[in-house]
Amino acid sequence: MNSVEASHAPDASGATPKQLDHIPNLKLSDGNEIPFLGYGLGTANFKRGDKSQFDEEVVAATVTALKAGYTHLDGAEAYGNEKELGTAITRSGVPRSSLFITTKTSCRASETIQQAFDRSLENLGLEYVDLYLIHSPFFGNPLSAPEVLQAAWADMEKIKESGRAKSIGVSNFLIPHLEAILATAKYPPVINQIEYHPYLQHVTPEGNLVEFHRQHNIALSAYSPLTAITKAKGGPVDAVYKKLANKYGVGESEVGLRWVLDQGIVALTTSKSEERLRGWLSKLAKFKLTPKEVEEISEAGKGTHHRGYWNNRFEENDRR
Repeated sequence: MNSVEASHAPDASGATPKQLDHIPNLKLSDGNEIPFLGYGLGTANFKRGDKSQFDEEVVAATVTALKAGYTHLDGAEAYGNEKELGTAITRSGVPRSSLFITTKTSCRASETIQQAFDRSLENLGLEYVDLYLIHSPFFGNPLSAPEVLQAAWADMEKIKESGRAKSIGVSNFLIPHLEAILATAKYPPVINQIEYHPYLQHVTPEGNLVEFHRQHNIALSAYSPLTAITKAKGGPVDAVYKKLANKYGVGESEVGLRWVLDQGIVALTTSKSEERLRGWLSKLAKFKLTPKEVEEISEAGKGTHHRGYWNNRFEENDRR
């Protein structure tokens, strides 16, 4: 292992990745590592309508990502495309040992987490996944009560002990949900996957979600990190992105992704363009923002609020 990289391996403390000629991995609290940049099977690849219909376009897009060099693939049962993800892995010819595969359970009230996990492995055609997440404990969800969360997490821990999930974590959890799990956890969650971008930094007078993770050695993974560009154009971050893109000779999307990476947070993104996918891998490895520039984007982002997902669960100005 490269000694320089090994001595500066970023972890859940939020340490920024050191400037290297490639994008490094982030070390999780259980000792496993996750690639900092991941290809997401949600958003553009999310299957709507009849989810039983096999979608060759999702397979093709995922194969494109694999051949472009993405080794971290983020899936979920709720996306409806686990079979497509598994097929893409097989068709790509990329060795399973070179890949980091994530999937998630929505934890249906009518079944156990073990049943959901078994189904996911069958759909994926895999013997194990690298990371398995419980997805969304929001209001009205079967996971809402602390004792239910704790029981569900105990089932997750059994899956980890079986070796069929190397790491276990959560998705869309807020501070009270994490506190409930941590109160009884044998194996604390290693990561929480959340919507995160300059217009949703999860800071309120009651708490700072990112800082809570730092304090408890829980890594963060950001989905929809480019919202300021893709869904909320015209906001206060635009000018900062443009200035920094000109400074570093990159696109604004690279600046947006670098803002996430330079906080020690995993970034999940997607595109059907092989050129764009390759460009992110190449350009993101060649520059990094200064701490002052990271803070400048953060401060600009506080000037507005935009939540792209779960708006049916939150009030308009709820920034948790």
